[in-house]
Amino acid sequence: MKPDGTGRVVIGWVEFVDLPDWKIRRLRAKVDTGARSSALHVENIRELKNGRVRFDVRLHRRKADRKVSVEAPITRRSPVRSSMGHSTTRIFVEARVRIGPTEHVLELSLVDREKMIFRMLIGRSALAHHYLVDAGRRYLQGKPGRPGRRPRLRAREA
Repeated sequence: MKPDGTGRVVIGWVEFVDLPDWKIRRLRAKVDTGARSSALHVENIRELKNGRVRFDVRLHRRKADRKVSVEAPITRRSPVRSSMGHSTTRIFVEARVRIGPTEHVLELSLVDREKMIFRMLIGRSALAHHYLVDAGRRYLQGKPGRPGRRPRLRAREA
């Protein structure tokens, strides 16, 4: 049982996540309970034969050379309405995602989030039954790869 008594892990509105199968570590993700689906910023999307897609995951907002090329099966295509109200059809893939001590397979839409601060958005369908979100805190799970590491409490949080 987790500290909150429900069996769920408490996370902040921003967390570091790993995508271990894609060898991606410490990607900053915004946890957005207002978004239904999760999204990942990608570039150079190329559809391949046999229902697969290849794309580049840009790891850093300012350092364009920091990217990883990934190939994955397409799980579905579906219209998604952006926060601005525009609807576009997106490609979805599945990825194993680690947040703190837990791992789950999430469905991610592939999208250009160039103008957004965070490379990844985790929506409420990914959070249900696994996590509780403390909207006033960030990085409650610390940095991946350092088990048990918790951020220091600031004077007002102590």
